[in-house]
Amino acid sequence: MKQIRKNWINIDLFSLQLRLTVGIGAFSAFILSSLAAWTSWKMQQILINSHKQNIEQITERLPRDVQLYSEMMQPETGLQKAINNLADSNTLLWLKSPDHKILVKSATLDLLSDSTVAELMFLTKMSIKPQVYKVNQSYFVLSGGSLQVQGKLLGQLFVVQDITREQTMFMVIVRSLVITTVLAIIMLTVAIAFYIKRSLQPLRQLNQMTSVISVEDLGRAQLYLNNAPSEVKELAQTLNMLLSRLSQSWEQEQEFVSNVSHELRTPLTIVHGYLQSVLRRQNNLTQTQQEALETAASEAEHTIRLLQDLLDLARADSGYLHFQIKSYVLNDLVEEVVVMAEKYSDRTIKIESTTYPIEVEVDYSRFKQVLLNLIDNAIKYSEAETPVIFKLNQLSDQVIIQICDQGYGIPLQHQSRIFERFYRVDESRSPATGGSGLGLSIVKTLVEGMGGSLSVQSKLEEGSVFTISLPRSNSGV
Repeated sequence: MKQIRKNWINIDLFSLQLRLTVGIGAFSAFILSSLAAWTSWKMQQILINSHKQNIEQITERLPRDVQLYSEMMQPETGLQKAINNLADSNTLLWLKSPDHKILVKSATLDLLSDSTVAELMFLTKMSIKPQVYKVNQSYFVLSGGSLQVQGKLLGQLFVVQDITREQTMFMVIVRSLVITTVLAIIMLTVAIAFYIKRSLQPLRQLNQMTSVISVEDLGRAQLYLNNAPSEVKELAQTLNMLLSRLSQSWEQEQEFVSNVSHELRTPLTIVHGYLQSVLRRQNNLTQTQQEALETAASEAEHTIRLLQDLLDLARADSGYLHFQIKSYVLNDLVEEVVVMAEKYSDRTIKIESTTYPIEVEVDYSRFKQVLLNLIDNAIKYSEAETPVIFKLNQLSDQVIIQICDQGYGIPLQHQSRIFERFYRVDESRSPATGGSGLGLSIVKTLVEGMGGSLSVQSKLEEGSVFTISLPRSNSGV
C-alpha cells in the first residue's frame, strides 16, 4: 500500500505517457460506453416492439370477435366475452366511453391492486404511445386506440401487457453489460498504459543516455538505439549532431579562454610590477595619487588571479592540469596553511584532530591552494569575531577534512550550484567582496583531480561546513 501511494505521488501530471493514456483511455471509454448504451436502448426497443406487435394483433382481432359474439348474444355480453377471451394473466383490456367511463374491462384487471389499477387509469388520461411504464414495482406496456365495430365507434380501447418478468431479465442483462463495460474499460486502459510505456521506452533510454554525458564526453558521445522507432532514431541522430557541435563550441571556448588568459596575464603582471614599484616611492606621491595607484594595483592583482584561475580551469578541461601526488602528514600541512592564513586575515582559525599523524596523498601546492580558498571563503561570509574551525578525521581508506564557519549560511536552493563556474549566491556583491564565482569551482576541480570529493552542508544563520574527502596514504596503513 505504501509503495502504491508513493508511486501515485510520483506520477508526473504533465508527462506524455499520462496524457496519451488518459486521452486514449477516455476515448475508448466513450466508445465502449456509447456502444453499451446503444445496445441497451436497442434491446429495450426490441422488447417494446415485440409487445407492441402483440397489442396491434389484439386491436385488429377484437372488432371481429365482438361482431361474431354480438351475433350470438347481447352486444354488451358479446363485448365482454370478446375482451375476456383476448385477456390473460399478463394482458389487460378495458374500454372507455367518450366521457371517460369504463364500459367494460377484462376480468384479469381485478387481479391487480387498487393502487396499480388507479395508476394505470391515470396513465390512460395522457397521450399513450407504446413504451414501458413502471407502476408499483411492476412494468407494463400500454397502448390505446379507438374501437369501431361495423363503422360504429364503441369507445377508446386500452391494452396493457405486464412485462415485469421480461423487464427484470432485461435489467439484469443491462447491469451485466455495465459491469462488463467497466471491466473492459479498466483492462483496456491498463493495456493502453502498458503499451504506451513500452512505446516510450526508447525515449527514456535516450534521456538516460544524454543525462550522463559530461563535458569531457561531448566529443566521444554517440547515441544509438537498436529497436527504436524511426522517429526516435532520427531524434538520436539529431542529438548526435548537436553533441558534436557542442563539443566543437566547447573546444573553441576553451582555446579562447586559454589564449586570452595567457595573453593578458603577462602584460598585467608587468603593469602590476610597475605599480608596485611606483608605490614603493611614496615620498614623491600625493595622497590622492597613492590611493589611485593602490586601487589600480589591487585591481590588477585581482585580475591576474582571475586569469590564473581561468587558465587552471582551461587546463583541467583539456586534461593538461598535472598533479604531483605525494604522501604528506595532513596535520602539519593544515597547520602551515592556518598559520599563513591567520597572518593576513587576523582571524581565529582552530584545528581539531584526535589522530596524529594523518597521512594523505595530495599535490602539495594544489592542496594549499584548496585550503586557502576555502579559508578565504569562510572568512568572507562570517563575522570577524567568530572562529573558522578545521576538523581532521581518518577513516579506513579516506581522510576527511571539514572547514566549518559560523557565518550567514547558504540557502538550500543555491547549495547544489555553488560549485558552478561564475555562480554567486549574492549577485549584489561586488567582485572585491563576493569574488568572481570561480573560487569554489577551482577548489572542486583540484580536489577531484587529486582523487577526492568536495561537498557542502549549510543552514541559514548557522554557518556552513565544506567537507573534503581524499585518499589515505598507503604508507600510513
